[in-house]
Amino acid sequence: MSMSPQDSQIVLRDNIRLKAQEQGFDICRITNIDALESAGNNDIETGLYEFLQAHHHGDMDWLARDPARRAYPKNLWQDVRSIIVLGVNYAPAHNPLEDKDKTDKGLISVYAQRRDYHDVIKKRLRPLARWLAESSACEVKLFVDTAPVMEKPLAAAAGLGWQGKHTNLVSPDYGSWLFLGVIFAACDLPADEAGHNQCGSCRACLDVCPTNAFTAPYKLDARKCISYLTIEHKGAIDRALRPAIGNYIYGCDDCLAVCPWNKFARTAHNTRLAMREDLHLPDLLFLITLDDAAFRTYFTATPIKRVGRVRFMRNVLIAIGNMADDVDEAKKAEACSAVKKCLSDEAALVRGMAVWALAQLDKSSAITLARPALADERDAHVLEEWQAVLA
Repeated sequence: MSMSPQDSQIVLRDNIRLKAQEQGFDICRITNIDALESAGNNDIETGLYEFLQAHHHGDMDWLARDPARRAYPKNLWQDVRSIIVLGVNYAPAHNPLEDKDKTDKGLISVYAQRRDYHDVIKKRLRPLARWLAESSACEVKLFVDTAPVMEKPLAAAAGLGWQGKHTNLVSPDYGSWLFLGVIFAACDLPADEAGHNQCGSCRACLDVCPTNAFTAPYKLDARKCISYLTIEHKGAIDRALRPAIGNYIYGCDDCLAVCPWNKFARTAHNTRLAMREDLHLPDLLFLITLDDAAFRTYFTATPIKRVGRVRFMRNVLIAIGNMADDVDEAKKAEACSAVKKCLSDEAALVRGMAVWALAQLDKSSAITLARPALADERDAHVLEEWQAVLA
């Protein structure tokens, strides 16, 4: 006796989950177009347009390209019927908030202290998608963060968790620590129950933000977010925001790490995504010595490499300036010496941040150097930094 179409879909769904587990995914859930349309897609689209119209996306111009296509899966691929959302746990062994007082060390977001997850997730998605296409004659397309897919709302719709007040996904099993990948499928699959918001009255993620980047629960102004500023933003960072960045040099985990749901997260043990020990609390005065070749070698295969040396050095110099009140005089003198070498860097962005860092470490030394520097410097941004020293 042959199975009904509904039973066949259930069997296929269960087999997808088994194959996903074989490929190293910790969780696999499914939503479909019918479920999305029943729930209403307006909230996703409205939220995206409000975010863009308020210019909260900053330099991330790619977010504003064809937002209607981004907001609804069928606008991205007309044939999609089901969306398979997969997660990989990357929970750290300890709370990153415990490291913030080590001000002579650089803080790198947990996700970036390892091999670039885009590469790892894609290598797992491809065989799963290939198996699905071959075994079911179902056409598929796969996405990992770099395509115009809104993974977090789709993950919530598929039941992996819900979008917390910090706008990131919160999982009842993995807290805030999930890498996401998505497969669009042109076949009908049973939808899992959507995630239910369980944030309640908690506002820990909103209150912990060093730069007050949340304008309201579930509303982020990326232009103030440390992750945006240290990764996506290309130019000088607003002088008023620099002290709040502290010793973060790539990303920020504060709103993720403070979430109480993390107490249910199990430490990740995936060897392909194992954390690199040398990327946990690297010495700032070592990092500032890296030239372009050394930077690319040191951060090979990590997401940090993508921002390039110049932006990364901007971040490191801000962190060095911020450690001024927390280190002894010998360390401060060593830092001043390292920063002064950056005053002649080829990149104007690095020179400008070196001026600011020196002024935090040793204002009198910065004042002494300011007048000859004003006569020699030609870059408008760097001149502004020197003028601020004398103001």
